[in-house]
Amino acid sequence: MKIATYNVNGVNGRLPVLLRWLEETSPDVVCLQELKAPQEKFPEQAIKDAGYKAIWHGQKSWNGVAILAKNLEIKETRRGLPGDEEDLHSRYIEAFINGIVVGCLYLPNGNPSPGPKFDYKLAWFERLTTHAKSLLARKIPVVLVGDYNVMPTELDVYKPERWVNDALFRPETRQAFHNLVGQGWTDALRKLHPGEKIYTFWDYFRNAYARDAGLRIDHFLLSPELDKRLLTAGVDRHVRGWEKSSDHGPVWIEIED
Repeated sequence: MKIATYNVNGVNGRLPVLLRWLEETSPDVVCLQELKAPQEKFPEQAIKDAGYKAIWHGQKSWNGVAILAKNLEIKETRRGLPGDEEDLHSRYIEAFINGIVVGCLYLPNGNPSPGPKFDYKLAWFERLTTHAKSLLARKIPVVLVGDYNVMPTELDVYKPERWVNDALFRPETRQAFHNLVGQGWTDALRKLHPGEKIYTFWDYFRNAYARDAGLRIDHFLLSPELDKRLLTAGVDRHVRGWEKSSDHGPVWIEIED
């Protein structure tokens, strides 16, 4: 079973790229972030024609998350994180698919930091950590996947000295990620590639992709019940080089079905 995540950076504007990638790789489950489309503008029919069922949580111009499944039933279990009824951002959606709880997330960027946006990022991280703990307590296979907007270690960022004051790399952000993982989650890419330079994002500026000046900010966190089924993991780096592509590359894992 192949599960993938892809920050599409605008699902309608990048639809040809998304459909090409789906046809090329045919993952069983796909988590999308940054749809940048209201609920009624999600390209449901095009996704359906590609062979996928979908649930999504849209928002005009910003954010937005979706889960796609091929030849599998999707039972939505949650949209939005608990803990703040006033938070209307479309950043989390969760479903039960083929015996696995799939949480698809788009964590806030948090820049500029310090400031209100950074405070919101850390508060959202805390709510995610609280919810994640409740998922672990169920002792069933769970994957929390998506764009975390955090580089956990210096290995995860090109020229880390340039990022010390950025919200994605500040000590508070990295500590929040380590606190989450410390509950008992496994960082799938790091488990299989512990010392390897792996990036999932390359900026549009300064020829970053060609120079491989990237960041690893898209992560798979696996519960113990799913960790033992992990087989392989990787990044479809070449997709970032396609015309009119997102600044992220698709990331994937394969698990025993």
